[in-house]
Amino acid sequence: MKTQQILSAVLFFTMVFNVPSQSQKWFDDAISFEERALLLIDAMTLEEKVTQFLNDSPAIPRLGISEYNWWNESLHGIARNGKATIFPQGIAMGATFNPNLIHDMATAISDEGRAKYKIAQAMGNKGLYAGLTYWSPNVNIFRDPRWGRGQETYGEDPFLTSKIGVAYVKGVQGNDPKYFKATACAKHFAVHSGPEELRHHFNAEPSKLDLYETYLPAFEALVTKGNVQGVMGAYNAVYGEPACSSEFLLDELLKKQWGFDGYIVSDCGALGDIMKGHKKVNTAEKAAALAMKAGVNLNCGWVYNNIKAAIDKGLITEALIDERLKQLLLIRFRLGFFDKEESNPYNEVKPEVINSDEHKNLARKVAQQSIVLLKNANNVLPLKKDIKNLYVTGPFSSSSNILIANYYGMSANLVTVLEGITDKVSLGTSLNYRQGVLPFSKNLNPLNWAPKVAGQVEATIVVVGISNEIEGEEVDAIASEFKGDRRDLKLPQSQIDYLKELYEYKKGPIIVVIGTGSPVSLEEIEPLADAIVCMWYPGEQGGNAIADVLFGDVAPSGHLPITFPKNVNQLPAFDDYSMKGRTYKYMFHEPLYPFGFGLSYSSSKFSNIQLNSQKLKLDDELRISVDLQNTGKTNFEEVVQVYLVPVDGPDYLPMYSLKGFERVQLDANETKTINFYLNSEDLKQVNVNGEKVWLKGTYKIIISNALPSERSVALGSSLPIQAQIKLK
Repeated sequence: MKTQQILSAVLFFTMVFNVPSQSQKWFDDAISFEERALLLIDAMTLEEKVTQFLNDSPAIPRLGISEYNWWNESLHGIARNGKATIFPQGIAMGATFNPNLIHDMATAISDEGRAKYKIAQAMGNKGLYAGLTYWSPNVNIFRDPRWGRGQETYGEDPFLTSKIGVAYVKGVQGNDPKYFKATACAKHFAVHSGPEELRHHFNAEPSKLDLYETYLPAFEALVTKGNVQGVMGAYNAVYGEPACSSEFLLDELLKKQWGFDGYIVSDCGALGDIMKGHKKVNTAEKAAALAMKAGVNLNCGWVYNNIKAAIDKGLITEALIDERLKQLLLIRFRLGFFDKEESNPYNEVKPEVINSDEHKNLARKVAQQSIVLLKNANNVLPLKKDIKNLYVTGPFSSSSNILIANYYGMSANLVTVLEGITDKVSLGTSLNYRQGVLPFSKNLNPLNWAPKVAGQVEATIVVVGISNEIEGEEVDAIASEFKGDRRDLKLPQSQIDYLKELYEYKKGPIIVVIGTGSPVSLEEIEPLADAIVCMWYPGEQGGNAIADVLFGDVAPSGHLPITFPKNVNQLPAFDDYSMKGRTYKYMFHEPLYPFGFGLSYSSSKFSNIQLNSQKLKLDDELRISVDLQNTGKTNFEEVVQVYLVPVDGPDYLPMYSLKGFERVQLDANETKTINFYLNSEDLKQVNVNGEKVWLKGTYKIIISNALPSERSVALGSSLPIQAQIKLK
């Protein structure tokens, strides 16, 4: 009797004071997450359920549900949440052509995230950017270099984007069979790549060919190969339906065809756009109902405040919100939020990992492998460390802002280019520095000694670029007249004019280092520079990495993940989502620098290409081998690329398609045999109906270290080697 009275008292106390009992069945980690989620939903009132669909989800104390904010970012390091390692921006990750390295980087990011989460929880910080559900990566295709957010992507190629993206997701989410270390989120689904100022009401109408050949493959890969747990719906509409209420995108494609079983979140404010931007409905209740029916589990915004009203009006049912809520709760269960701390191995991550020396060295390595050498006339690079006198100048030579890109974290270890060079050269080197020019406007003072210093030194390093002030998201790029996008691809005129002045006075070579997240038109600059190095937005160790490359401690090995056009006139209209004339696959014009291009301090030669068969039937495997020789005297890493080129196919096929790549370490004069394996799925083509089919005909298999074009070879790439196959 006494025991019964105690139990009754405990139950009364729990009910009155909303204190959860750990005996509640959803805390029992011996049963499945699915069953626990259903038990928890069954215990919730409708009023409690409807509070859980916003990114800032309140606590339900009586059930043991803690407050949780789903919105967090980890694009190139934990972002907007204090101290963290700042890795190179997404476009730089693409330039590495190294999925294994990006997996290591993403593992480091989620280690830091776990450690930071544990500390934040202990101090009661459960707010914005403090959680473990990261809304990264951005796997939209960088179809037009004017898009300000293209810097977040891995470039213009769906195959490269898929490989880098899957590696990132697996690194973030971990490999435990039961728990996720954190969760990644593929965004922005789908057909989203600018213009920024139109994104809240724009309707994309791509051909079925372009949709399935270009815009969807990376998302499909992240779902089917990466097991990504989140997908973010885009602002724009696709085929007349807002992306966040599109049953075609969210239900038919994502869930039914690809088997996605995670959660879908709206881009922030996108559900409001269903009503205000796209004018699909005239009330918030209707907008909430459309999104909920299509499959959106979580609203970053305000519209899902109206779920209860939508139910009351018969627009949706409680059974539907139970289904959507289950997917959200399963994420929280799989992150270990309802389990004992010792049950989840990821709780063992120590705070010492945050911005550790190991992670700083990793950031430096990623930056090193992303740096692309575009020009090196007369082999002026690498420079000698004991150079007698050296001039560092340019608007971004001492800038930390050029390192961090957008969606960045905080670090006390930002190394500028000037600092990296200062630490690299001999103590006896006379190193001079002047900024020389304002980044985005003419100098106010008409007197400027800075250009004349170039006539007094053995070499001049000038650091130019555009930075996150010029390109970025519509609400962040404060120096952009076009809401984060660009109207042309040139550097600001002040920088071009300054380079011309330096050229007029120069004594030794001019080495141009470019900080950018997108292609820059270098028509005016290329003749002025003896060497051109693209460092992108290289993260906190960018200055050290660029110094490593400039002075030869590391040979450059990055390759362009996006085409650099000669000028904006080579591009179709920005708001045209047809791929005709875009990217290396469909571009008619000769670019300034082709996709896949990148020089080094050595050279390579391809020979002896071998195929297991030149005639293939469906389900056959194509095995390719090729010998690769380092023909120079410097150790370096080459990026070997495999392209499929149709010979007699229909004219809608891409002119080139990247089908494989591998980063290879080569010592001086070393030769290695490289093998590639392509299955029948790899050799299929997308037809005009969007179907992936075995298209009979003759194709070339071309192996190269850049897009296999005359322009690449003229710029210094290796001669491609090729063989022919016939699909029967």
